[in-house]
Amino acid sequence: MFSAGSAVWREVISAPLDRVRRRGTGPTLDHPDSVNTIIETEIIPRLLMAHSSGEARAYVRGSQAINPEDAARFARLPLQLEAAGLIEEIDAFLERGVSVETVCIDLLAPAARKLGEMWERDECDFVDVTMGLWRLQEVMRDIAARAPEDHDNHAPPRSALFSPMPGDNHQFGAIMIEEVFSRGGWKSDVLIKPERRELLDRLTRERFDLVGLTLARDCPSAALGNLIKAMRNVSANPNLFVLVGGRMINDNPSVAIEVGADGTAPDALAALELANSMVKVSAARDLNLR
Repeated sequence: MFSAGSAVWREVISAPLDRVRRRGTGPTLDHPDSVNTIIETEIIPRLLMAHSSGEARAYVRGSQAINPEDAARFARLPLQLEAAGLIEEIDAFLERGVSVETVCIDLLAPAARKLGEMWERDECDFVDVTMGLWRLQEVMRDIAARAPEDHDNHAPPRSALFSPMPGDNHQFGAIMIEEVFSRGGWKSDVLIKPERRELLDRLTRERFDLVGLTLARDCPSAALGNLIKAMRNVSANPNLFVLVGGRMINDNPSVAIEVGADGTAPDALAALELANSMVKVSAARDLNLR
């Protein structure tokens, strides 16, 4: 089923899934090693990291949206179509003006989660979910390779670091937003499962224009505020911008200002727009002060 050149992807996908393959002795839905948790915290980040070339790619402004009906229909296709068939489906969206970023966020990631949900409900087996995830990986690799690059040599360098809140094991949000910023022309990086000290050390050693924190679960506002204050205190850039996002912030956006962040956005594309705007305003202000 797998070509020789894809052997590594079989290991990447099937190894963590095999931990929960046996139903009788495996975890329940609420266990930290449930299928959905593994797909979100291990498989999708690994695939995205493996595909990332590290080069800034074009951010497609004015991307067409994907309606919920199309997203729901596509979510079941990895069990029905080979990778070539899925790529044809994706090409139809791209031809309509949907950006690669939107495809990744609104089609491929939800489809991966759907496979996990179907397995938890016994609607597909281990081979089904492994093959489905492998096909999604093939699609992502194909569209990433074909995405146009757009390097603006006249734009000032912009750098960003993304990280989940230390102690939060859901890295998917940070991985996805880093990919969007990279394609949007930023020099970006992401931390996976960072400790507080690791995050602060990185900000001390390297100069970043922006830091983005993602929160997939609730945490005390005081803890978030203290971390943001510490990041600003140690940052090699005294004018560091801080964005926060995730379910906790989306449920109550005012928390972003309360904890000392510069702003928030409901999704990765909106965060990119906000960050670009903040950098432009800052650059104009610095120019006026000269």
